[in-house]
Amino acid sequence: MSTLRARCPECRTFTAVAVDDAYECHSCGRTYSAGVVRVPRAWGVGGEGMADGARIPLPYPEVAVVERDTLDEQSQAIAEALSARPIALGGCCCTHVGAASGVASRVGRLTVIWIDAHGDLNTPETSPSGNLWGMPFRMLIDGGVVAPGDAVLVGARNLDSPEIAFMEQVGLDDSIDRALAGTDAAYLALDLDVLDPSEVDVLIPEPNGPSAVEIEQLLAGIASKTTIAGIGVTGFLATERNAALVVRMLAAAGF
Repeated sequence: MSTLRARCPECRTFTAVAVDDAYECHSCGRTYSAGVVRVPRAWGVGGEGMADGARIPLPYPEVAVVERDTLDEQSQAIAEALSARPIALGGCCCTHVGAASGVASRVGRLTVIWIDAHGDLNTPETSPSGNLWGMPFRMLIDGGVVAPGDAVLVGARNLDSPEIAFMEQVGLDDSIDRALAGTDAAYLALDLDVLDPSEVDVLIPEPNGPSAVEIEQLLAGIASKTTIAGIGVTGFLATERNAALVVRMLAAAGF
């Protein structure tokens, strides 16, 4: 499917056409601020619920549905499918590997803002579970998509010892202002398990998280400081309240 044409969420026909960074449906006349790439896959054991989350209804045109047999193939397909102003909807956080890589190819110097209850900074050698969804942030850093100085981890409260050691080694912390200094745009990697479990349905809940209102304020604050060149929302189950949460988070980020 071409990114110039997408399925309209209103009339369900492939008549939403890219106009600059937005979409206009030639059938029903609706306009939309961004296009969605859905990634219904979770790279780990027992992640079927997260994969289903990628199929929730959203009020944005559907540019592509990416399902591949390997993570490398998935990442390449996501990067190629991204609209001009993309929303990547996972699935697990491995969705961000392709999405951030695709966005990075379009800007001079990219900040990656990783908002997650977990670090996702393990490697195959350090991972306690072996699940790839615990490694994507590290993949982006080690792969040179983003420099450690241009990366930031926000909301993490369950980190493995090797992840903590890596953060200390490369100077990775939770300072958004530090990570934005000197960069041209940001990619937001939002795992909804960053939220307190009382407000969200996720596979791996972590207690004592921020509220939805606090994360909305965070996203709006980032949007006021830099250009958000793309956003990915991942890590959630396919429930009605999660669908409403995703829409709220996207709106807060200016999508």
